[in-house]
Amino acid sequence: MPTLILLRHGQSQWNLENRFTGWVDIDLSDAGRQEAQQAGEKLRGMKIDRVYTSRLMRAINTAKIALEAAGMQQLPMIEDQALNERHYGDLQGLNKAETAAKYGDEQVHIWRRSFDVPPPGPEAESLELCMKRVMPYYQQHILPDLLAGLNVLVVAHGNSLRSLMYTLDHHTNESILELNIPTGVPIAYQMNVDEGVLKVVSKRDL
Repeated sequence: MPTLILLRHGQSQWNLENRFTGWVDIDLSDAGRQEAQQAGEKLRGMKIDRVYTSRLMRAINTAKIALEAAGMQQLPMIEDQALNERHYGDLQGLNKAETAAKYGDEQVHIWRRSFDVPPPGPEAESLELCMKRVMPYYQQHILPDLLAGLNVLVVAHGNSLRSLMYTLDHHTNESILELNIPTGVPIAYQMNVDEGVLKVVSKRDL
């Protein structure tokens, strides 16, 4: 029975400063490094065969710190921008409170929490658009590992992980928007493979 472990990166410096981060490559805060360390301690003793991360340093460094704390620093990491956070377009780098004061709470809430309305900017993504790059990558790379019985760790971001959990937890377009994923807390899905079909048996925070 393979296990899929999802881990949102530890607090980043811009999480701490309440800024929209998206694809801007911001590193972990001191608290974020501690969260990654604690996550790794929770993984100690588990068997992990594959590790996937985004190409953003806050996810990569979370994975490195966690794997070292777990005694698994020898595991190679597969990095791909398909697992990056969703792109926040023109909002990237802006303080969230200042942005709400400028555009209004309701408009910013729509940009942050609607399923299919992206923020302003040519590269900006809604959650729906983020899912359209995350899920094909999952189907092509991560799912075959799980079907082969391998245990997989994915270290990524709030919205790229929401994209996976949409399917894993059978969310709707509305319910997925209410899902908050804490930083630095590994979430383990115990799977069962039955005639080539992967099914979730249980889910728990580690």
